[in-house]
Amino acid sequence: MSGGSASSHAFTSFHGRTREGLAAFSRRGMLKTGLAGIAGLTLPDLLRLRAEAAQTGRAMGGHKSVILLWMAGGPSHIDTLDPKPNQPENKRGPFGTIPTTLPGVHVCEHLPKYAKLTDKLTIIRSVDCRGSNHQPNTVMQTGFRAAAPRANREGAMYPAMGSLVGKLRGANDPVLPPYVVLNHRDRTHFAWGGWLGKNHDPFVGDNVGRLLQIPGGLSLERVRERRSLSRQIESIQRNLDQQGNMAALDTFGQRAYDLLLGNKAKQAWDVSSEPQKIIDEYGKHPWAQKALLARRLVEAGVSFVTIDLSNHSASGTWDTHGDKFPPYGGIESGLKPLLPVFDHLYSTLINDLNERGLLDEVLVIAMGEFGRTPTIGTQDGYTGGRNHWPQVMSLTLAGGGFRHGQVIGASDAEGGQPAERPVTPGDLAATVYHHFGVPLDATFNDLKNRPRFIVDNGAPLKELI
Repeated sequence: MSGGSASSHAFTSFHGRTREGLAAFSRRGMLKTGLAGIAGLTLPDLLRLRAEAAQTGRAMGGHKSVILLWMAGGPSHIDTLDPKPNQPENKRGPFGTIPTTLPGVHVCEHLPKYAKLTDKLTIIRSVDCRGSNHQPNTVMQTGFRAAAPRANREGAMYPAMGSLVGKLRGANDPVLPPYVVLNHRDRTHFAWGGWLGKNHDPFVGDNVGRLLQIPGGLSLERVRERRSLSRQIESIQRNLDQQGNMAALDTFGQRAYDLLLGNKAKQAWDVSSEPQKIIDEYGKHPWAQKALLARRLVEAGVSFVTIDLSNHSASGTWDTHGDKFPPYGGIESGLKPLLPVFDHLYSTLINDLNERGLLDEVLVIAMGEFGRTPTIGTQDGYTGGRNHWPQVMSLTLAGGGFRHGQVIGASDAEGGQPAERPVTPGDLAATVYHHFGVPLDATFNDLKNRPRFIVDNGAPLKELI
């Protein structure tokens, strides 16, 4: 974004209760949302693709899954994972650095738990994020540079990686949706189904507890009666068909029934059933609670979970322009309070996955949409922060059965451009699909029925494989 007042900032368009895609907040809406998410599993496609994979010897990834920790707003790479301590203060920033478990590799002093885990992580310091912007945050979540609605009128139609995984592979357990988003604050913070259709939008999981309740006035026994359930499903089908969201709901009627009344789904979303020790380890912060829920969901059979790590407050967004740019703050007032929260939830999640024997199956990605300017105070003269910088950024990968304990690439001396081993959005997407065993030559059709490859100018990161 260009300069201006706080009122012109993109984040001010936040409408936390807007019904978009599969987000719904009424009892009736939640039921419709849940059934639509189930229908998006595309069982015939899933079975066909897995059969083809078996015939060709290409595995479909077993119980593989992804947790994407989405740091909405664009975290400063220089003040987190790619410090520049030898630069002048107006470039290096106010934070010191600490050593990690990797020789010669340092990170921000406010990430001590992260620093102790780097033998299990890969830090990428040379992500070429040109074309990426926020609101909508689509380029890095899709792997397509053209997925930039501000510059391309078709940008919003490129499907999220999670949506493509849902279409081409499905959930690890067909009782559950393949792609779930958590901490749904603003629709524009996520990529959606796009050309794949609304039935491949993510399932908004924040209020699913309401879905799993029996509708008012109905006993459990009555709902279980086949005739009563059929009438409910037929009514919902008519409503959804009118909106053009799905067809042939009856194919997935039993699956909807399982989600509504089955123990598997209830257990997946019931964080309270965790041992108190685990609940205490994650802590009470809402982001940490979502991280615990994400672990439960992938363990139960969800393939892709995205958590929006933002809350639109002075210490709740990574969009740290400066202290005179409320409510986003600067490096000291906005970023500094976030780093211990992220440090704790990230390290707790990685350790929990590792202790449960899940880390090789779950790829954890922590990233935002771009980096921030090499020089402080570039937002209309506001001091103490950094402006948007879609030239280079850093991200972290963990788990997934990949080789870790390394740094890939480097930015230049100021942190302004990739200097070694540029990594593109397509490279990230290709790595994700490789993780799932999805063929990189798979395609999807746009509205003109033209086939498009799921990977655009990218290849799996050879350093990880």
